[in-house]
Amino acid sequence: MSWNADSTVYRRSSMASSSPYQIEPRAFEKVWGSPFLEPWFPNSDKKIGEVWFTEPDSPLLLKFLFTTESLSVQVHPNDEEAAELEPGSRGKTEMWHVLRAEPDAKLAMGLKGELSPERLREACVDGSIMDELRWVPAVAGETWYIPAGTIHAIGAGITLAEIQQNSDVTYRLYDYGRPRELHLDKGLLVSDTALRPEPAGNQVTTPYFSTEILAVSGSREVGPGYLIVTGGTGDLGGQPVREGQVWKLSSPEKLTSPKIEAIITLCPR
Repeated sequence: MSWNADSTVYRRSSMASSSPYQIEPRAFEKVWGSPFLEPWFPNSDKKIGEVWFTEPDSPLLLKFLFTTESLSVQVHPNDEEAAELEPGSRGKTEMWHVLRAEPDAKLAMGLKGELSPERLREACVDGSIMDELRWVPAVAGETWYIPAGTIHAIGAGITLAEIQQNSDVTYRLYDYGRPRELHLDKGLLVSDTALRPEPAGNQVTTPYFSTEILAVSGSREVGPGYLIVTGGTGDLGGQPVREGQVWKLSSPEKLTSPKIEAIITLCPR
C-alpha cells in the first residue's frame, strides 16, 4: 500500500468482482491528526486524522481515527432532525472501538449532569463546557456506542475504529479557539443532555448497524457484512488479510489466523 500524489487516497488493489472483496481506503489530513499510523497504515509526513472506507450508496461509513490533539466538542442529529435541519441528509449514530491510547488519553461521553439550554449555550461560548463534560479514560479494547444527540469529544493520543451512519452532519459546540464555525443553534436543538454512554461490551446492536468485536485464534466463520481488521494477519476465504483493511463479505467466509482482531458489522436494509 502506498500514498498517491496528493496524499489523500491510499491505493491498494481490490477485487470488487469477487467475494470477499477489499474496500479501498481514503486518507484525510486534519489539524488534530497524526503522522504515526503504523501498524494499520504507513506513517506519513502529514497529519492524517481519518482514513475512510465506504461504497457508493452505502448507509455506513467506516473509519480509523488518529489524534494528537483533541477534536471539537460536537453532537449529531438523528434521522428525523437531520431531515428537518439538513434536507436530504441522514442522522449520525456511531460507535467507537479504541485501538490504542496514551496513558492520559480521554473521551468525553455526555455531560456530568443535565444543563438548561441557556446554561449549555453559555458554557459553549465561554469554554466552561470542558468542565461540564463527563470525561472518561480511553482504554484500548473498549467499545462505546454513541447515539445521535450525545454530546461527545475525542481527546489527544487516541487511535480508534469508528462505525457510523454515512453522514457528515456534525454540529460543533466548542473547538478550543480554532478558526472554524460553531453550530450552536442547531447543536443545542438536537443535544440530549441526559445521554451518558457506558462501555458497550463486545456486541453493539442499533437500528442502523450491528457489530461484534472478534478475537480469533484458529478459525471461525464470519459475515456477511464488513470485516474491519484491527490487529494481526490471517486468511479470509483464501485471501490474505492484515490490520488496516476492510473487506466486504456478501456471504459467510472462514477467517483463519493464529491471532487476529477484527470487527464484523452488518447493516440491516
